[in-house]
Amino acid sequence: MSKALLDRFLSRAVKQGCLGVVFADGSASTYGTPAPGFPEIVLRFADDRVPRDILLDPRLGAAEAFIDARLLIEEGDVMGLVTLLRANNAWDKGRDIGRPGWLKRLVGRASFAAEQVNNRVGSKQNVAHHYDIGNELYALMLDEDHWQYSCAYWDTERLGEDMTLAEAQGAKLAHIAKKLVLLPGQEVLDIGCGWGGMAIHLARHHDVRVTGITLSEEQAAFARERVAAAGVADKVDIVLQDYRDTAAAGRKFDRIVSVGMFEHVGRAQFETFFQSCAALLKSDGVMLLHTIGRMGRPGTTDAFTRKYIFPGGYIPALSETLAASEKFRLIAADVETLRLHYAKTIRQWYANCMANRDAIIALHDERFFRMWTFYLAGAATVFEHGGMCNYQIQYVRSRHALPITRDYLYG
Repeated sequence: MSKALLDRFLSRAVKQGCLGVVFADGSASTYGTPAPGFPEIVLRFADDRVPRDILLDPRLGAAEAFIDARLLIEEGDVMGLVTLLRANNAWDKGRDIGRPGWLKRLVGRASFAAEQVNNRVGSKQNVAHHYDIGNELYALMLDEDHWQYSCAYWDTERLGEDMTLAEAQGAKLAHIAKKLVLLPGQEVLDIGCGWGGMAIHLARHHDVRVTGITLSEEQAAFARERVAAAGVADKVDIVLQDYRDTAAAGRKFDRIVSVGMFEHVGRAQFETFFQSCAALLKSDGVMLLHTIGRMGRPGTTDAFTRKYIFPGGYIPALSETLAASEKFRLIAADVETLRLHYAKTIRQWYANCMANRDAIIALHDERFFRMWTFYLAGAATVFEHGGMCNYQIQYVRSRHALPITRDYLYG
């Protein structure tokens, strides 16, 4: 029964490109027809439970079968497999790869609601789950110049199609700095500072003082090393602290920047986050929030991401982000939607991981490598064909805090 239902599902899901499936009983089927730009993939199922697991929850079921080496890719790779499925079911055209069954959806919504509480203890545990797995892994994946684990800015029209990952990340830092409209000597708060790349850039190129806060102990320790090596230790402080505690301390900052952190806040804490930012920002201050976002309406986090990648995380819709921030008189002075930049970035990370396969397996194991590359493949393709993008939202508390045209961004 599961095999027949999966056959029907794949017949609908794959029209362009080719997907070959060899089932555990030795039978084989092919779906789709060759088409330019669409991959050709061959799978083999190691046992007869794989079709059932995929049908129950197409994303989590396929992911766990792949992680456990029960779904084997005989021709192609996991990036090609996920690309094939998403490209045939593009969000822009009103399609989707497939939703979990009704019981899985019900359980998933209940679990998601419980996880979104995201208090201080939970936040620290959730951050550690993803970021304290070892700086060695990220050294093999990220750009070595900036250590940026967030969407780069591919300004290829100005800088050329052959931009490197490091150049694109540097362009992202510069693009954000322009939106902050910095003056020498200003105090800047970097919420979720990662390995210190933004703080180093701002201190080095704009002569400002930066306080970077993070909940990751490994990130904080390495960020301090990088700050010292960059020669800006007199301008940058890296603090292991929750943003809520920073706000409670009563400090005020001229500028606030937060890149790739809002996704970890949790929907239930959106208003707390913006209330804290409003308290931390001076009356003539400027804030730049860079976050992954949903191009459609609010939703929930899928089971694979919650279980393996970002427990407690949630990708916000623009509508709920603005609805939360407007309650604290934060003026959204500018909103930029980065539609394809993150897809290009993650494909670079995926290529780096594939090139360093043996080293990553030595650090962790093959099962981790399959999980991690499945995550990257899903992430890249959801920005190419799914409903995700990146938002850069510039906030002010005073309408007079910025020039009245956007020319200053392109000078």
